[in-house]
Amino acid sequence: MDTTESAFTKSNAGSRSPAFPIVVNRVTVAGRSFVLRRPESADALLNLITEEDFQRDDRLPYWADIWPSSQVLADRVAAMSGHGRRLLELGCGIGLVALAAAGAGFSVLATDYYAEALEFAAENARLNGLSGIGTRLIDWRNLPSDLGRFDLVLASDVLYERPNAALVAAALAHSLSDDGVALITDPGRKPAAQFPEVCAEQGLEVNEIDAVPVTEAVAPVTVHVYEVRRIARPANG
Repeated sequence: MDTTESAFTKSNAGSRSPAFPIVVNRVTVAGRSFVLRRPESADALLNLITEEDFQRDDRLPYWADIWPSSQVLADRVAAMSGHGRRLLELGCGIGLVALAAAGAGFSVLATDYYAEALEFAAENARLNGLSGIGTRLIDWRNLPSDLGRFDLVLASDVLYERPNAALVAAALAHSLSDDGVALITDPGRKPAAQFPEVCAEQGLEVNEIDAVPVTEAVAPVTVHVYEVRRIARPANG
């Protein structure tokens, strides 16, 4: 990853969003280089969070970083054939995985809990000349009834808080098509241990299909890749 530029920007999310420094990174995914604009530091975004936001859900701007789990997931989806297939990303952040998916031919809906994240994801799609990416502000605790069903659902490093396992499982049950597949990447966070159990409660089965060492991260980690499907029902008769 190479930081190529530094500048200042202003979020369009509202009057309480002050200017903050941004950087431009170049990230290579499956041999393709993507240009990504993002906040220089998540710490610089803390003043965007109101006391009400934090008291309600401990809101913090994790979306502003490029996490190892997103890089692993982007590499995997970039190798797929997405033509004619609909894809949903839960927690898109600045959009790396969504860009890789659009590059593979998927029709992408990138969602996040933060309006600022969606602004960066949309801008990064434009910078890289990628169409086929829509964005939508979504709260997992109150999923929209018109979200629809998708062939592939993706999420990277979303199991960082204990309540998230059940919320993500419910979101998958809500959004996966009958024969759809979800891919979840996680760097071994503790709440991930309960993910298979809460998925089973939603009629979903979870299988770990890969474990990818990421040594170039600030702290080397192993990213686990989980595949989630609907539990097959026995045929009648």
